[in-house]
Amino acid sequence: MDSEDDMHDANDSADDDFYSGGEAGLAASDDGDADYDFADHDSDDSPELLSHRQQQNYCILSEAGIKQRQEDDINRVSTVLSISKSEACALLRSYNWSVSKVHDEWFVDEERVRKVVGFPEKRIEMPNDRELACGICFENCPYASMSAAACGHPFCSVCWRGYISTAINDGPGCLMLRCPDPSCAAAVGQDMINSLANEEDKEKYGRYLRRSYIEDNRKTKWCPAPGCEYAVEFVVGSGSYDVNCNCSYGFCWNCTEEAHRPVDCATVSKWILKNSAESENMNWILANSKPCPKCKRPIEKNQGCMHITCTPPCKFEFCWLCLGSWSEHGERTGGFYACNRYEAARQEGAYDESERRREMAKNSLERYTHYYERWAANQSSRQKALGDLQSLQNDKLEKLSDIQSQPESQLKFIIEAWLQIVECRRVLKWTYAYGYYLPEHEHAKRQFFEYLQGEAESGLERLHQCAEKELQIYLEAESPSKDFNDFRTKLAGLTSVTRNYFENLVRALETGLNDVGPSTSQSTGIKNTTSKSLGGKSKTGKNRASAAGSKSGSSSRGVDDSNIWTCDQCTYVNPRSAKACQACDHQHR
Repeated sequence: MDSEDDMHDANDSADDDFYSGGEAGLAASDDGDADYDFADHDSDDSPELLSHRQQQNYCILSEAGIKQRQEDDINRVSTVLSISKSEACALLRSYNWSVSKVHDEWFVDEERVRKVVGFPEKRIEMPNDRELACGICFENCPYASMSAAACGHPFCSVCWRGYISTAINDGPGCLMLRCPDPSCAAAVGQDMINSLANEEDKEKYGRYLRRSYIEDNRKTKWCPAPGCEYAVEFVVGSGSYDVNCNCSYGFCWNCTEEAHRPVDCATVSKWILKNSAESENMNWILANSKPCPKCKRPIEKNQGCMHITCTPPCKFEFCWLCLGSWSEHGERTGGFYACNRYEAARQEGAYDESERRREMAKNSLERYTHYYERWAANQSSRQKALGDLQSLQNDKLEKLSDIQSQPESQLKFIIEAWLQIVECRRVLKWTYAYGYYLPEHEHAKRQFFEYLQGEAESGLERLHQCAEKELQIYLEAESPSKDFNDFRTKLAGLTSVTRNYFENLVRALETGLNDVGPSTSQSTGIKNTTSKSLGGKSKTGKNRASAAGSKSGSSSRGVDDSNIWTCDQCTYVNPRSAKACQACDHQHR
């Protein structure tokens, strides 16, 4: 997206300002959602994306799809209102491409709509003379070389072409082009553009028109991924805002940031702003440096004695502790590594305020660093997992199919596992933004949140290790492995278990951790809610994963009254006849 010719350069501020507005009195919000039938387009998407969609509440539009929908809408309006396609196009543009709004306004007050949009009630023809004077160059030109809009004001083809070309090169304002006559407000429609403009200008006008169809329409948006040319049509108010484009980029329809469930858009906005703002830089400077007493330049001391010399041109020498001139210091004040003046003033409370500010800045910085580093680490892990998934799809899956003598269709469980890893890394990343803004005083919620986050992270690590390390054994094998089917069962089980962990983590965070008991009985509240929030199927509430993910050590088993038992290591539900967990091989005793 490096020029104005890109069809969906959403970063062009002038264009965005134009597309966000409309004709005065006409660009009302589109309250009617019945313009289109939103069909299920699952068949157009890859199975990998579909496996992670609970509800298809959007469809992806290519450039050809956009053109087709636009043409369909123009034809509908033209047929119903008995007007030309060019006039129908201008009407739809004025009403943000809402067919229902056009129909409503037209039948309520056709005269008003025609006046504002620029449609005379009756087309005025040019005078039928052999020669006509052009209203721009004032030359007398043959009738055949003259053209006029519905108002009948004649201009020669050369002047029309220059006028149209200038308007198109000025930007998307050309979509609302009017007659060149200063006193006339008649619209210049697409039919005149197509008949008078050169090919380059016609192509550019068409791109502006398609951009308008997406950016003015409240039901559609461009995919925000760099270089992506797809648009998304969304059914507003139909559940989750998560969208997966055909380019594999996932984003939030509401704020167009990357998909961020279970964190709300406001929190994401605050977190992104905080990461890009200078506030944490100032906190670091306040926590780790002191200003030179003379020039006020911040200085960091990371080792050495208390004798500080400022950098040129200042070169002021001072004591790091009391910030007094070093010429007044010596053996009698404590030498190079202490300052008696500072200690005496500190005991009198002279430095209480500055120390308090430094301590607050340090604590704030440490807390932010804790959450940011883990947020960034999960983002990095997700990018690596995406790379591993692509490598697996490109060549490793075919190699594994040859080694194990199994068709690739039987190895989809591996792709499902990696897709789950990618999704879980995304969720886990945003839980750290959620945790940063979780109020400090809500101790019960914070304790519950950290428990759920720890359990989900442990489950994800087990799945990631199995999909990465254990899979490598079978990729390096020279012949089919007898225990490959056991690996299949284990990886599929861990995928299911991890999905359950994260679905319940997401559900708990989206409901504001409302399952937490009273703060007066925090531990009891957490014990009572973990079995519900983690989706355990046993009635004993003992089905919890090991926080460290260790396979060593004994653990009690959770058994309900039915013919199953629940593994304490990973909460996977197993038949009573199984001697070990089918997901993690934990022995049942």
